Amino acid sequence: MRPHALIVLLAIASLCIGGVEAAEPNDPSAGGASTPRVSVLTGEQVIQILDETVDWYRTLGTQQLHATQPSDLLILFANRQTADKVVGLAFDIARANAELLSSEAGAGQSGADASSPQSLTQHQNQLDAQRQSIQQEIDAARQKLASSGKDKQNIEATLTELQGELAMVNARKNLLDTMTEFVNTNDPKAAGANALKAQIDAIAATIPSSSVNAAGATAVTASSPATSTSSASPAGSGSNKPAPERYGIWDLGTEVLRQRNKISTIDLIGRHTAALAETFDKISAQPLKQLKAYAARGDALAGQADNASSGTLKDLRSEFDTLAWLFKQTSDILIPLTKERVLLQQYQHNLGNWRDSAERQYHDALSALAVRLGIVVGILGVVFVLGEIWKRAVLRYAREPRRRYQLLLVRTIVLWTIVIGVVGLSFVSEISTFATFAGLITAGLAVAMQSVLVSIVGYFFLIGKYGIRVGDRIQIGTVVGEVIDLGLVRMHLMELNQQGPLGPTGRVVAFANLIVFQASGGLFKQIPGVNLSWHETTLTLPTVKDYAALKDKLLAAISAVLSNYTEEIARQTKEIERTTASSSVSDAAPQVQMHLADGKMQALIRYPVHLQHAAEIDERVAQAVLKVIGESA
Repeated sequence: MRPHALIVLLAIASLCIGGVEAAEPNDPSAGGASTPRVSVLTGEQVIQILDETVDWYRTLGTQQLHATQPSDLLILFANRQTADKVVGLAFDIARANAELLSSEAGAGQSGADASSPQSLTQHQNQLDAQRQSIQQEIDAARQKLASSGKDKQNIEATLTELQGELAMVNARKNLLDTMTEFVNTNDPKAAGANALKAQIDAIAATIPSSSVNAAGATAVTASSPATSTSSASPAGSGSNKPAPERYGIWDLGTEVLRQRNKISTIDLIGRHTAALAETFDKISAQPLKQLKAYAARGDALAGQADNASSGTLKDLRSEFDTLAWLFKQTSDILIPLTKERVLLQQYQHNLGNWRDSAERQYHDALSALAVRLGIVVGILGVVFVLGEIWKRAVLRYAREPRRRYQLLLVRTIVLWTIVIGVVGLSFVSEISTFATFAGLITAGLAVAMQSVLVSIVGYFFLIGKYGIRVGDRIQIGTVVGEVIDLGLVRMHLMELNQQGPLGPTGRVVAFANLIVFQASGGLFKQIPGVNLSWHETTLTLPTVKDYAALKDKLLAAISAVLSNYTEEIARQTKEIERTTASSSVSDAAPQVQMHLADGKMQALIRYPVHLQHAAEIDERVAQAVLKVIGESA
């Protein structure tokens, strides 16, 4: 609406009001211009305090997460009850201050002009009273007209005049209603007070445990102990039965961290509560100051009333009513502030008790963890001491390097198996759980690493009494080589040349240790300390008259070739007998066996050779045999 239109409407309203007599200022919210109307807080401060209170109230959710013990649930229930009361009193303070703001806005307007919202409201009330009075006169005139036939014309004239007067009052009342609605809408202070009330109601709707009744008061509903306990229980607990004590390092460490986090959370909530209490303490000074001012003003008015005239007493009565209303509204702010201080002190006391309980639980869990770690460290110390004793005993009494290596390897495996078992058992709470877990892990490893595990088992077969070691010459399938490395999973051979002089080919061959469990291929090993091998060849003989003499000549020729190695061959033959403890080892002498094949006589020649000179011996034996056959042909 444009400014000049507003001026016209106000002028019309003044004309309408001018014919109405001033009403007695008996409304506490309207009269008493001499008494200052001062609100305790501004609208922004009210909203800020409500925001802080609601934010503090939401810490109950954090407390609920950490309340796991029965004692914790009792403290949580007490805190919930106290918090509900604190929030309810905070909304009472906000609404009382909003009423003061609304009254202050109305008082300011009433002192400015006659068309203020307060003045318009007073004249609306006066027109309502006047309309009711005229209506009563009309009803009385109609009763006289119906019951008596005398002076009928005068009564009808009076009735017509009263109806016209009532129509004029209704017209003026309608205009005042329109003006009141318009002025209230365009009044900044009144609009701000109404907006503040709407914001207070909106904030109250966000609190789960509070509701707004028809009168605008906050009603806080307290949950029953059973409900609070049930809601505070952790998800999935199912009951409030205490959990069985667990003594695993993992569980004890988790308990220590949980109690430490609980203590930190309680301290944070305590600081938040102290800040809220300090906020309420700061704003409690202003209403107390205003109450003292109102009391002094009341004493002054009482002194004036002693010597006042009847007209003055009428004005003093109106100011007394206004002063009483302001005193009550301010008291409605100060009393909840005092209660807030007491409730927050009780809340901090509950938090202190909760922190003491959590502190005791934290120290108990920390002590149990330290004892558990001490026991594990002690057991591991004993295990390592026994392992060191084992090592020194092996180094002292096991003279053979191979046997010493085997015993030290077994010691390492046993030592770390015990260490892993002790550490694993110390971290679990129940043996059955650990056994189940270990069984599943073992089964999975057995399937996923089958070849590796079989190779590890094969390693222990390879290092047995008649096993192999680094430096041995062995044959696996068609590969002949010298062992240069024997690992837990596989071994490496330096391949040796089988054609011509015996020597390395320059290639390294790797075999998995599981070769000992394979049916095909086979593994051939030279006896330790023995460098002797048997070579054989089959030769077709020419037709001669005396094959026995030819056999003797062949044996003599081969023996002559081996004469330079007879002593070494004899020594190694005895070594084979000693090492294998076998009596089936024959004399290391060359052999020649005659047999028929396809109608021809053949000779099978077998003779021992020293592996280092095998090629040389084979060549000389071949030359000697061919010489004998050539001479006999």
